[in-house]
Amino acid sequence: MSTPVRKRQFDPSTYGPWALVVGGSEGVGAEIALRLAEAGVCTVLVARRTGPLEETAVEVRARGVECRVLSVDLTEPGAADGIAAACDGLDVGLVVLNAGANTYGSEFAESDMDRVQQVIDLNITAPLQIIRHFAPTLRDRGRGGIVVMGSMAGYLGHADMSIYSAAKAFSRVFVEGLWLEMRDHGVDVVEVILGVTRTPAMIRAGLDMDLPGMTVSEPAEVAEEVLESIGRGPVHVCGGEGNRAGVEFSSGVDRGRIVAGAHRRMKALRGES
Repeated sequence: MSTPVRKRQFDPSTYGPWALVVGGSEGVGAEIALRLAEAGVCTVLVARRTGPLEETAVEVRARGVECRVLSVDLTEPGAADGIAAACDGLDVGLVVLNAGANTYGSEFAESDMDRVQQVIDLNITAPLQIIRHFAPTLRDRGRGGIVVMGSMAGYLGHADMSIYSAAKAFSRVFVEGLWLEMRDHGVDVVEVILGVTRTPAMIRAGLDMDLPGMTVSEPAEVAEEVLESIGRGPVHVCGGEGNRAGVEFSSGVDRGRIVAGAHRRMKALRGES
């Protein structure tokens, strides 16, 4: 659950003058970049698809700040090195890792291990490499922040996406440790847990976000909450009491009942019988 640590409004002098937003072409990442621009923080936007990336960059620059873009596939070797090169010479005060996603669904016994590795590389390997590059500089400058976007899926196992949910569980536990290591150096670290969010990616996936009782967040709302949560690590659950109650329930000890119930809800979300 979220534990307030250092409550303060977003401070450009702490988290600027530059921010890196990985997964910044659309949805939550794009909204974060726009809000950073409104606060006077320049951004380096990283994403795989060039078109949406350039469109967001135009909107960011229209708010009077600089914006660099880098189109890269985080599952490819050398992606983190390319991101580091794109930020060379910039005073990066904030790193936002928003690119993690479930890119492959399959029962593990029938899975393609190359595709499984891509999920791991996107959600674990690349984020670790990026953080490893920027963390020493943030620590030495004595201020700044690292935001990792997480998922409620990481609180329990899921059929057909067991690797993704496990990767998100790894991410949360890693961030908790990183938060402990960096807090005495003035660097805020937080994993922001998302529930169902009306992003373009989720819309393309065909998820039924109109189920009764479903808590659905909008990207703009999430972006505002992300910037407010940076100093409230190690974990912040977005989306209000509904999602926080869901995280508390999913963390219980009766794992069989909890996991089976979540499986039924996930099938309904996907429109399956």
